Amino acid sequence: MAILISCGSGGTKNNLVEPETGIKMVKIMTVDPGHFHAALVQKTMYEQVSPDVYVYSTEGPDLEQHLNRIRSYNSRANDPTKWNEIVYTGEDFFDKMLAERRGNVVVLSGNNRKKADYILKSVKAGFNVLADKPMVITPEEFPRLEEAFKTAAEKGVLLYDIMTERYEITTMLQKEFSQIPEVFGTLLPGSESDPSVTKVSVHHFSKIVSGSPLIRPAWFFDVEQQGEGIVDVTTHLTDLVQWECFPGKILSREDVVMGPANRWPTIITREEFKGVTGLEEFPEYLLKDTKDGKLNVYANGEMTYRLKGVWAKVSVEWKYRAPEGGGDTHFSVMKGSKCDLVIRQTADEKFIPTLYVENIKGTGIDELAFVLATSVKLLPYDSLTVEKLDSKTLRINIPKKYRVGHEEHFAQVTAKYLEYLKDGKLPEWEVPNMITKYYTTTMGLKKAKGL
Repeated sequence: MAILISCGSGGTKNNLVEPETGIKMVKIMTVDPGHFHAALVQKTMYEQVSPDVYVYSTEGPDLEQHLNRIRSYNSRANDPTKWNEIVYTGEDFFDKMLAERRGNVVVLSGNNRKKADYILKSVKAGFNVLADKPMVITPEEFPRLEEAFKTAAEKGVLLYDIMTERYEITTMLQKEFSQIPEVFGTLLPGSESDPSVTKVSVHHFSKIVSGSPLIRPAWFFDVEQQGEGIVDVTTHLTDLVQWECFPGKILSREDVVMGPANRWPTIITREEFKGVTGLEEFPEYLLKDTKDGKLNVYANGEMTYRLKGVWAKVSVEWKYRAPEGGGDTHFSVMKGSKCDLVIRQTADEKFIPTLYVENIKGTGIDELAFVLATSVKLLPYDSLTVEKLDSKTLRINIPKKYRVGHEEHFAQVTAKYLEYLKDGKLPEWEVPNMITKYYTTTMGLKKAKGL
């Protein structure tokens, strides 16, 4: 598939052509890959993406782990990839990337302290950018992100962040059902003390990724480099509030009214720190966050805010390790005038995200079950069924084939981004809504810190 990527003023040199075919291809340049998400973008091959990937980084364990993950994808028994990683290492790696112009899409997933600068300089150079969240981690960085989006528009390049949670099936169905008045009614406005939309995400420092125990870089535990939880994982949650409640609508910072916000630390012992980093001691830059010999990581946060008149609350919590059989979990509720749409992922659901219809109002459960059963037949998913659990609760049963894992969501996001590159544009609401999203998260941090 030929993809024409408009690089705008000064960008013609990175509109690269395969010499054998004469086809313009997407060529990836991976910059400073310190987070495992950088490798997950390459867990699958894409027809329109060159197998040659140019990696720019300093030497060290972050780079080696990234390359080892790519090697594991290339050597796996089932559907192996064929990536050819062409690596440059040196302290001048970013300037080298800008000067060599070997690709046309910059992939960023690593230490977030410099990400805002990397994004802005990349788009100024005429490169498209696919960035892991968060794009910015402080209120002071937010103006640079606004400048980056403005510059991207002027250069004709696409700046996009990786929102994997839009591809989780229960979240997609929650959104679908909330748009069916016969099922959901209308979204209630809620209040500061009783929000209409609530999303809670629980994550774990110790986990398995691509079949192996995850080794995290020590800087991941430094909120000045990774970002606090309220501006990190809540990026996904804030995105889902916008995406589900106001699909296809253009939002702005004027639509956001910030309510209360809070932050608190996860306490990590030296033994736990060693278990996920391999390091015996806390690095010097983490000593500022230690108390009584333990590390205090401000990875947890919550904020309540009003978006276009609808009250929402998003929360993130980080624990060291998940319970047996479990993993990262998600809770979500949307309150409508006819029912609530609730996603739970607890031990009762065997840690599988499950969508329920609860708090049924104004109609009998049998009648709503019939309306739901009729509605699912109109959705682009076959074999969905509606099950009555008790006199007040319905469950949507989802076939296993739609249960795509978190790691596979990265390929779905990348494929969607490739579609946008082919079209030469993002949907008109994406850029203003990304700006609104990061305004919300950074203002939430500011409020939580009492600034």
